[in-house]
Amino acid sequence: MTTDRLGELTAAGVAVWLDDLSRVRLNSGGLDQLRRDKHVVGVTTNPTIFAKALSDADEYDWQLRDLASRGVDVEEAVRMLTTYDVRWACDVMRPSYDASAGVDGRVSIEVDPRLAHDSKRTVAEARALWWLVDRPNLFIKIPATEAGLPAITAALAEGISVNVTLIFGLDRYSEVMEAFVAGLEQAKANGHDLSTIGSVASFFVSRVDSEVDARLEKIGSTEAKALRGKAAVANARLAFERYSQVFATDRWRALADAGAHPQRPLWASTSTKNPDYRDVIYVEELIAPGTVNTMPEPVIHAYAEHGETHPDTVTGAYDDARKVFAALEAVGVDLADVIATLEREGVEKFEASWQELLDGVRKSLAAAGQGSSSPGDAARGNADAAARAGGNA
Repeated sequence: MTTDRLGELTAAGVAVWLDDLSRVRLNSGGLDQLRRDKHVVGVTTNPTIFAKALSDADEYDWQLRDLASRGVDVEEAVRMLTTYDVRWACDVMRPSYDASAGVDGRVSIEVDPRLAHDSKRTVAEARALWWLVDRPNLFIKIPATEAGLPAITAALAEGISVNVTLIFGLDRYSEVMEAFVAGLEQAKANGHDLSTIGSVASFFVSRVDSEVDARLEKIGSTEAKALRGKAAVANARLAFERYSQVFATDRWRALADAGAHPQRPLWASTSTKNPDYRDVIYVEELIAPGTVNTMPEPVIHAYAEHGETHPDTVTGAYDDARKVFAALEAVGVDLADVIATLEREGVEKFEASWQELLDGVRKSLAAAGQGSSSPGDAARGNADAAARAGGNA
């Protein structure tokens, strides 16, 4: 008999989400197939994913021609292209949303990362994306920068579901959870139905090992090299400990009694960057009930082939995680500097990808404006619309 490893992972309390989206995947039915066959119950996107999707496929040509004919600017074009795909993906994932009473079946779209240090404009962008996509199973991704924290609270207070992204450190994660709880308290005071507001906190994993391992290599001692590949899992496990503490308080229980769902930890950046490490290490070592693991499709297939599911590989390992942290400090790794570096670079990388996306769309609009819509373009647009209508059924 074939072992359903992803089914076992789901049974252990881990929601399997896909870290990817493209119109090719939507047009082909590939996303719906992953939902039906691979236990995928959510989708995350980011500027890097969209930049790649728009550069690789001609499925966007008909829409680019329409946008060029209307004379829209590149910022507006990017919003139209990305929200079209996310709206369609929300429709595809709607069965998972309905089956889980609104917990899963979510699709994320990120605010312009150039706004990461501007709270007011981040909230305005969150509202705009929420209106444009207009689906209850949408998540608006807001980065966990200092300016992002009040924006998270403000968005939630308006009933907007939020995926908090680019979390690397434990202290910032605690601030994110405080922003979430405060947002729900304000939403309750504003008369919103808390049961409809969802949130996850995207805690990045593999990038921590990449940064720490580079520093351990530079230190070069036997003790330092022995710690390679241990920081990321230890960091995530201690994050889950903090999650367990926050969502066991009387303050949280008052919100839960009013219908609120907890803000689940979401393990992000789960593809293994070092080929010497097991390709599913950031899934196997972070199994805990009530978590989400968002994976690129190759990681999903790798886990389906050879992943090993053990019930809860997190909550019994807090002391070991603290020992790893102590050992890292002892050999000279400045963990606070690691986290600060990763947050800064995370925002910078997404800003660079956003610029790449803008540049690509600008060139495509220029090229599309030189031609005119053809019957084939119209047919393709109609086919996309029909496929989306099927997702609504």
